[in-house]
Amino acid sequence: MQKGIQWRLVDGWFTEINEQWPGIALSLKVRKVLHEGRTKYQKLEIVETETFGRMMILDDAIQITERDEFAYQEMISHIPLFGHPHPRRVLVIGGGDGGVLREVARHQTVEQIDICEIDGGVIEMSQQWLPYAAVGFKDPRVKVHVEDGAAFVKDKENLYDVVIIDSSDPEGPAHVLFDEPFYRDLFQALTPDGIACSQCESLWLHGDLIKRIMTMSRRIFPSVQYAFTTIPTYPSGQIGFMLSSKRGDCSKPARPMAGDSFDELRYYTQEIHSASFVVPRFARSITEA
Repeated sequence: MQKGIQWRLVDGWFTEINEQWPGIALSLKVRKVLHEGRTKYQKLEIVETETFGRMMILDDAIQITERDEFAYQEMISHIPLFGHPHPRRVLVIGGGDGGVLREVARHQTVEQIDICEIDGGVIEMSQQWLPYAAVGFKDPRVKVHVEDGAAFVKDKENLYDVVIIDSSDPEGPAHVLFDEPFYRDLFQALTPDGIACSQCESLWLHGDLIKRIMTMSRRIFPSVQYAFTTIPTYPSGQIGFMLSSKRGDCSKPARPMAGDSFDELRYYTQEIHSASFVVPRFARSITEA
């Protein structure tokens, strides 16, 4: 079947069909196509939807929408950052839309924010079309590295307190971010009490993948846990995070929320932090060792 935005826009509706979740499709009504093109690595489209605002699509998969992105960005960022007692150096791998940077920058303890995004086209188009997320690039602590995240961490040792892997699904350029060699390099790049937080798919749809990734990480890290958030435009309305930590349990905040910047949060609270680690009974066999 031919792939591309034209065949998916039927009577003004965009429909996401992805082989990773067969038999399921998500449709959103589109007001206007703002951008169609290809980056060096993938197809990239920006559309204006009727109810979810501006949306970025990479290789036919929804990545971010204006209406619900905060649920994902806040949780993937603040769970590891508040799980650490004093994060100073942070690395974001992926996250070219800038939303994670926006959230990391709220933490005044953080002195250095590196972002390593392999696809410079994602950064460029986000800055042009998605200012609600790309505002994160404006923080003076941010340094941008347009390169392969897996290669970037290879020569790093004892450098980062928190690493956030905001990757797309394990296909295309992101597939290496789900493999064991990357996590061994990640372990070396973290400080002795460092925490890595990775996008880790949906309990409803990707149980085998989640179990494989967590089993792999447990061969390397002393503590591996799973948390999740709700978000309407991701598969099954839910997305998870794997917390791989050198310091131990991440399910309780290590410090209180302090500062006016946190008053703007719309999803994360310290109660939600702890609650996000409580998985349904059916999922325990997936996430527990």
